[in-house]
Amino acid sequence: MELTDKLEILADAAKYDASCASSGAPKRHSIGKDGFGATTGMGICHSYTPDGRCVSLLKVLLTNYCLYDCQYCVNRRTSNVPRARFTVAEVVKLTTDFYLRNYIDGLFLSSGIIQSADYTMEQLVQVARELREVHQFRGYIHLKTIPDADPALIAAAGRYADRLSVNIELPTQDSVQKLAPEKSVHTIKLAMGSIRRKLDEKAEEPKSPRFAPAGQSTQMIVGADASDDQQILTTAETLYGSYKLKRVYYSAFSPIPQSPKSVPLAPPPMLREHRLYQADFLLRSYGFQVNELLPATGNLALDIDPKLAWALEHREHFPMDLNRAEPHMIARIPGIGLRNAQRLIDLRRLRQIRYADLSRLRCSMKKISPFIITADYFPSNDAGPSEHLRRAMADAPQQMNLWPELQAA
Repeated sequence: MELTDKLEILADAAKYDASCASSGAPKRHSIGKDGFGATTGMGICHSYTPDGRCVSLLKVLLTNYCLYDCQYCVNRRTSNVPRARFTVAEVVKLTTDFYLRNYIDGLFLSSGIIQSADYTMEQLVQVARELREVHQFRGYIHLKTIPDADPALIAAAGRYADRLSVNIELPTQDSVQKLAPEKSVHTIKLAMGSIRRKLDEKAEEPKSPRFAPAGQSTQMIVGADASDDQQILTTAETLYGSYKLKRVYYSAFSPIPQSPKSVPLAPPPMLREHRLYQADFLLRSYGFQVNELLPATGNLALDIDPKLAWALEHREHFPMDLNRAEPHMIARIPGIGLRNAQRLIDLRRLRQIRYADLSRLRCSMKKISPFIITADYFPSNDAGPSEHLRRAMADAPQQMNLWPELQAA
């Protein structure tokens, strides 16, 4: 099979893995040094770092052959799809050639399980080793970790990769047992724990050998099982606390050809995935907890964002006086982000905050007005029912139905 044909198959097979962002990558460059590759250029698969840089990644599988039969996966053992497999040398050649053409800034490499977990992990590590040691590649490398692989192989992967990821895929043990019987949540968490210990050792001994400086991440599939958003976010909250993950990524389940009856025939609304990302950001950056955003079982609202939904459920905090409120509470006001919250704190050290200041900061005035008090503004409708505000602020565009025949069935 020609290399271009392999690339077409294995790049398409990799598109279902969302955990390929490069946030946290060190700002390396090759000026004045041997080698090449950087994570700071503009460039495939586009990811964005925390400071807004666009990073293009070659995102492929080493192979889409797989010993496992995960029911939600297009590459499962029983799936009737075209198969292909790269050699280590071919992945190395593609990465270096694409970088030199300014197509990419790095590599995201995953794989189906072939022969054994250890053999597969050895192949992934070999790709990274050759890029780093033979070709002196300093670009970003993200390796997918095989949970059942020997910890020594995972440790070796961390020496060459910027980020490692172990996909938990589903939020509950029951769902994993039902839809991915060859996998074990316990084994996945052991791998995450092994990576965390290595990261902690590196933090305690900065001069020790490098290990995955961009940390680790994981992915959960949304809508492949009956788990609601509270279960998904509770699992994410646990993973952040127990394993210090940099990110949990959410991927809306996509129906696959000839899918088994154990998975849905229609996808969940894409807006549900978006709301989970918004809620996840509130957990990581705003100090929210899952029981604040979803105090009971169920899913996040689709018509309004999670922060606005929380504010409407907790009107006792509003309207909030921006000249007196605690900094962490200002950041919880709908329409005010972390950066503008800090700007308001800095401003009120100099003078009182006025309504026009918010407009100059480009805050969402429609969203923010019912929830704030400034030196020259007090909302006249602060006692208005939350359901009225919700209807006024709701924005629920209808998702196009791309699978009418599946839903009709």
